[in-house]
Amino acid sequence: MQSLLSRDSVKVALVVNAGSRRGEDALDSLEEKVRSAGIEDVRSYAVHSGEELEAALDEVAAEKPDLLVIGGGDGSVSAAAGRVANTDVVLAVVPLGTANDFARTLELELEPEAAIQQLLEGKVINVDVGRANGHAYLNVASFGLSVAVTEALSPGMKKLIGPAAYPVATLKAYRDHTPFTARLEFPEGDHETVEFEDLLQVAVGNGRHYGGGNTVSPNASVDDDLLDVYAIVRGKLSDHVSIARLLKSGHFVEHEQVHHTTTRAVRITTEEPMPVNLDGEIVTKTPADFALESNALHVAVPMRSRAGRLDGPPPDASDERTEA
Repeated sequence: MQSLLSRDSVKVALVVNAGSRRGEDALDSLEEKVRSAGIEDVRSYAVHSGEELEAALDEVAAEKPDLLVIGGGDGSVSAAAGRVANTDVVLAVVPLGTANDFARTLELELEPEAAIQQLLEGKVINVDVGRANGHAYLNVASFGLSVAVTEALSPGMKKLIGPAAYPVATLKAYRDHTPFTARLEFPEGDHETVEFEDLLQVAVGNGRHYGGGNTVSPNASVDDDLLDVYAIVRGKLSDHVSIARLLKSGHFVEHEQVHHTTTRAVRITTEEPMPVNLDGEIVTKTPADFALESNALHVAVPMRSRAGRLDGPPPDASDERTEA
């Protein structure tokens, strides 16, 4: 693992989503922090819409800086990761969103100035990137209830009550939910094809955290060379209350209403096309092919971070993390 500032000169692109929950006032202070570290070659972009973000990231990807600092929520971070995965560019994340789950996975401070200081003094690790129909994501891809939650999360609600907006939106989405059927096929032949009925949600996790600090599974890691796949059966309200109590620890995957497995690739089809949520953004729809790119992204993390402790495939990808 290399030091972030080990080179004599570093070219930095700083992209800040000024429309994110805390992004409006962040750009100047972040640029000052970067320059105070002795970095002179800094190009800054303030973006206010998805279109501006996409254009800025395309420009940055073409310029190939040494370091791309992305300030925003998880959706902005995943968009940046998709541009620089499998390149020499190092991604540094400044949490400015509501959930900031990838920042939690990297064990970053959630206060922006503290985070950028940690990163500038930190190290570089490699992490996995998930793909859904070719679109990059870092935390979780999901469909079903999660999409309804995303649609219920208004920008005003997120700015007003922060992470508490997620349970509020979840209750609203649950009341209106229509159950569905999903078929899971495993192209690498590591599991038999399976079909689940009367579902509440299906998710394919790449990282460790989602939904404002919930955990994908007790053993999930962003560098374990595995996707965590789980399907939650609708069941009774009491089932979901008991599942909800286990979301923070990730032990909900052991609940009898949850079907969980790990893999490197899965194809999921539904009776009707369903929108798929990638790290808080509705980007694609089913049928969806989910795949893993191992160690595809260079990421800056604090020196104390344990996020890259595996930093490569496990000795045996069919270890104890199999069917739960």
